[in-house]
Amino acid sequence: MSEDNESSNEAASNAPPAEAPAAAQAVSPEQRAAALEAEKNDARDRMLRIAAEFENYKKRVRKEQAEVEIKVTERLLRDFLEVLDNLERAAAANEKADAKSLQQGVSLVARLFQSKLERYDVKPFETKGQPFDPRLHDAISQVPTPDAAPGSVVSEVQRGYRIGDRLLRPAMVAVAIAPPSGAAANGSGTPEEPSNA
Repeated sequence: MSEDNESSNEAASNAPPAEAPAAAQAVSPEQRAAALEAEKNDARDRMLRIAAEFENYKKRVRKEQAEVEIKVTERLLRDFLEVLDNLERAAAANEKADAKSLQQGVSLVARLFQSKLERYDVKPFETKGQPFDPRLHDAISQVPTPDAAPGSVVSEVQRGYRIGDRLLRPAMVAVAIAPPSGAAANGSGTPEEPSNA
């Protein structure tokens, strides 16, 4: 049995020391407060860094957007300068040219201008004969006519344009209304008085 006691003593001596009492291991309130304060300061520093990075990001995005807008505007204006150059050439040639060649020059400039607009996906849309749509049309007059259905567009004063699927400019149109009845055909809404001729 003495061998058993010796082996148990050896095992006890090789065993890790017993845990210290819980009271000795507990962190004092001052240490805990200092740890929390350090944690709070670390979190605050991280938040300040994130806020600064976000502000820098916003400034960078604003700068990039401004640069993109400038590039798009420059590209658009360069295209329109080409149209202006041709108009100036046509105006300069007007003194020497006859009416037919002037008309041809203006037609060429109009086609060039239209091709420049199409490059930016700007296209006119049809209005004549279409039902009046206040989202696409600005009605500037009403025309009494039996030749068109009331509420349809009978003429276009100014073309409307789309850019892609969005409306760029509404069309200015005249809209058909039902013609007045025979009694109100004089436009006053009252029957015509017979003349005493």
